[in-house]
Amino acid sequence: MSAPARHLRRLPSTLVNRIAAGEVVERPASAVKELVENAIDAGARRIAVTLKEGGRTFIAVVDDGVGMSAGELTLAVERHCTSKLPGDDLTDIRTLGFRGEALPSIASVSRFTITSRPAGADTAWSLEIEGGAKGEPRPAAHPAGTRVEVRDLFFATPARLKFLKEPRTESSHVADALRRLAMAHPAVSFRLESEERTLIDLPAANPSLLGKADAARLERLSAIMGREFGENTVAIDATREGFRLTGFAGLPTLNRPTGQHQYLFVNGRPVRDKLLAGAVRGAYQDFLARDRHPMVALFLEAPTELVDVNVHPAKTEVRFRDAGIVRGLIVGALRTALSAAGHRASTTVADAALGAFRPHSGFSMPLPMGNRGSGGFTTVPRGLAEAAVQFMAPMAMPSARVENEAMPAANGNGEAPHYPLGVARAQLHETYIVAQTDQGVVIVDQHAAHERLVHERLKNQLEAEGVKRQALLLPEVVEVGDDGARRLAARQAELAEMGLVLEPFGVGAVVVRETPAVLGEVDIQGLVRDLADELAEMGDHLALKEKVEQVCGTLACHTSVRAGRRLTVEEMNALLRQMEATPHSGQCNHGRPTYVELKLADIERLFGRR
Repeated sequence: MSAPARHLRRLPSTLVNRIAAGEVVERPASAVKELVENAIDAGARRIAVTLKEGGRTFIAVVDDGVGMSAGELTLAVERHCTSKLPGDDLTDIRTLGFRGEALPSIASVSRFTITSRPAGADTAWSLEIEGGAKGEPRPAAHPAGTRVEVRDLFFATPARLKFLKEPRTESSHVADALRRLAMAHPAVSFRLESEERTLIDLPAANPSLLGKADAARLERLSAIMGREFGENTVAIDATREGFRLTGFAGLPTLNRPTGQHQYLFVNGRPVRDKLLAGAVRGAYQDFLARDRHPMVALFLEAPTELVDVNVHPAKTEVRFRDAGIVRGLIVGALRTALSAAGHRASTTVADAALGAFRPHSGFSMPLPMGNRGSGGFTTVPRGLAEAAVQFMAPMAMPSARVENEAMPAANGNGEAPHYPLGVARAQLHETYIVAQTDQGVVIVDQHAAHERLVHERLKNQLEAEGVKRQALLLPEVVEVGDDGARRLAARQAELAEMGLVLEPFGVGAVVVRETPAVLGEVDIQGLVRDLADELAEMGDHLALKEKVEQVCGTLACHTSVRAGRRLTVEEMNALLRQMEATPHSGQCNHGRPTYVELKLADIERLFGRR
């Protein structure tokens, strides 16, 4: 039985818009993102978003941008109508929006109203669309700017409506999208209200900071990512072959269990890109455990002809003409900035330590120290005198070695030398060094600190002398396919620098003749295949570098000073001086802090002296 004949036909425009909406408008957050991007492109300085039921039943986006006339309103809701490509050049995109799909897509699946008034116009105009059916513009009352209302989102596509989550979840997605846009535009104020609750209220940057891009950006980032991020970051500013990378990166000891606090922007556009995320992981892989993630906000300025933002209608993905340049820029800039931080560790380490302290009393009831009887102060409670005698008795400290060494002698100018990590005073439990500084106390984990010092020394040795190689008695042939063999062959020289010597061998295979000696006995087949996959995804030899540096970290861990070893005062002070002179010494190879600094003022507050 033959199939019935089917004739080609053009789909109705409303159905075309609904199909397109499936890519552009995935959930309420997608609609808000598109509308807010339009407001930013329109030059808005104040943007307010209101939600009901997480955006399912009502979304309003109000801005004070340039506004639109009645004729522009009619065009704005037609597919592929835009003012953002004056030269029709998709290689020169300088705005957040450019496809001309957002408004018609949103309007095709909702009850949509847009009201706008250009600056200086006598009246505003309003246009209503229901499920793609467009009305006529009519006069309305509205200040300069634009207001877009979206009611009953997805009422025209019930299948999509069923996939929405609970209102609170959808509101959180909207808030995340708005925060990402707010990070890139500190000169714009953003406000988000949901069910009469204010979820976001970010005023525009202080006018005194607008001329200082880094200061304004850090103020906005601190408001979104937390005060601790603003206090524990290093600034990034690097250029390479036309690309410029700026932003801020958290110290390794300021980390999180997931990567959701990593924000990446390309030409002011928030993106989620595997290449960029992999570059951040590569830059921090020497300082963090595999299950910990840094906090970063990076802003890449790229020549428009070298980046393609027209990859997906959602505009959250980008493609670079030369991804290797971008990845190298990110890794190099982050590592340089982290090296410049020296032995600095995040203040959150000290805050956590102070939070762990609890005032202790040996009494089960509060002492009535201030009660007065008929004859003045009351007598001392029973047992208090005995407790005081016990307290004042000398306390044995069998697990502490106390060094009564005087502070360093004055130099020729009559001034004592200043040591950031102080002078060793004691060793507790053969594990922790207690040092006195000018402003407080430093407690050092001797194993973690020495582990970092040994690791840095091994890395420096590798850079100075190169990676030692060991020749294989029998060269090993690895089949990786035509593409994999070609990629590996193109990187032969770089891989040889890391200790892996290979060459093409027939069709779709390579032969390995030497491997990095530091790896010892290694699964060559697995190593080379993983490396080929890594090159396909990242375009770099990061996998091999990670393996070599991971072994360095393991060697450092096993050859460093162990907990439980008694140190002399000279050894303790030598360790402190080396930490001060070694980059990254504020954290061990696994991202744990190597020392905790307690300021004298904080200690005095613990004892109620302040």
